[in-house]
Amino acid sequence: MSSLNRLLPSAALAVLLTACGSDGGGTPVVVDGPTPKAECGPGSKPETGMQGRVSREEHDSGRATEGYTCNTELVGHFGAENPIGTVGGFKVERYTDSSGRDCAYYDTTLLYPTNLVDFEAGVNVMDMSDPTNPVRTARLVTPAMLSPHESLVVSQEGGVLAAVLGNPSFYPGIVDVYDLEPDCRQPQLRSSSLTGVLGHESGISPDGKTFYSASPGTPTLTAVDISNPLLSQRLWTGDYTSHGLSISADGNRAYLAAGNDHGVLILDVSEIQARKADPQVREIATISWDNQTIPQNAIPFTRDGRPYLLEIDEYSTNGGSVTAHGDTVGAGRIIDISDETNPQIVSNLRLEVHEPENRDLIANDPGAFLPVQGYAGHYCNVPTRVNPDIAACSMIVSGLRVFDIRDPARPREIAYFNAPVNPRLTPVFEASNWAMSSPSFVPERKEIWYTDGYGGFYVVRVTNGVW
Repeated sequence: MSSLNRLLPSAALAVLLTACGSDGGGTPVVVDGPTPKAECGPGSKPETGMQGRVSREEHDSGRATEGYTCNTELVGHFGAENPIGTVGGFKVERYTDSSGRDCAYYDTTLLYPTNLVDFEAGVNVMDMSDPTNPVRTARLVTPAMLSPHESLVVSQEGGVLAAVLGNPSFYPGIVDVYDLEPDCRQPQLRSSSLTGVLGHESGISPDGKTFYSASPGTPTLTAVDISNPLLSQRLWTGDYTSHGLSISADGNRAYLAAGNDHGVLILDVSEIQARKADPQVREIATISWDNQTIPQNAIPFTRDGRPYLLEIDEYSTNGGSVTAHGDTVGAGRIIDISDETNPQIVSNLRLEVHEPENRDLIANDPGAFLPVQGYAGHYCNVPTRVNPDIAACSMIVSGLRVFDIRDPARPREIAYFNAPVNPRLTPVFEASNWAMSSPSFVPERKEIWYTDGYGGFYVVRVTNGVW
């Protein structure tokens, strides 16, 4: 590389090093600033200014009531504007049963206790045989389903749905487990047990046999054996604070969105997976970043045989403390874990509204000062953990954002869908979108399913060949 230093101007060398994914010493080069914005094709109703922004002027002019689309179209919708409670929450899960029936599941308790005034609280079960007309076939109202907070999860392999009773701080850890076979439209309660300690978030092993109850406010990470249809049993409780966590395909690794000094913490949980007596958990590595806020979740995936994590932060901060509209927004990032003892950030997933130099300019926008996050990230997901082409992220006031991640070191935005904003009867919150959910996917139809806190459940198709 020293010969290149002599032959190339510094700017050209920087471009070459970025293309090679290295600073010349083996460390990945991460490009600062927002992810390149999408180029919107036919049929789009694009944003008129800053990437991710819905300005007060656009609210006042009525433009926001039309919504914002870029290479997307609305296919189906369920749930009307709710002027009092909430109609969409934090997770959208998909499951296809052995008879080929396609179902969606989503929580409706965005922020407890709003569901106390929502007479349709619980987890909605949707028949998705016609995506243009989602039909609710059941509503799950056992304790954990009435207030799962961010813990609703589905195991595709195990055919189970589970959650732990939770709220923004913590709740008694009642874990509810449902069977999704033989008919995903009518889940059957398998067990409801006080096994989760304190609830807020969760994880599940891909085989559907181990549920992890997590709390970012208390060091009570708990593994629960849910393989017995009639009796869930606590396997282990460890001294770890954790927001969301994802489990590796073999069940032997847990990727914790840990927060504090640990942005992401990688744990060896192989003894739990193997059901050893008195299982021991070993810390493998941690990684944090300068603009870290509150890590929300970290999802493992591979691209061309190389393992990565897709991580997303929530909230913004100002001087290290969480605030409604701070200068620092964590947003998202892709982390290379090919050496799991030394994880490395290779790229960021950010919008222009997340950048520190733009925060003052957008501060007066409706929803920007929402006590629960405003212009920030919340959840991302991928359609598959093996060679995903895209990642989709719910970014609250900025709606659903879609990124091409085929080159994990150089992601780019390719599409977005920000639902129409209509006036609502709320004494505290100005009308704005509240897109907070982890989305699910139907790759064969290029569909993304997600929820908005006030708009309900959306089926969105990515168009113009960008996926």
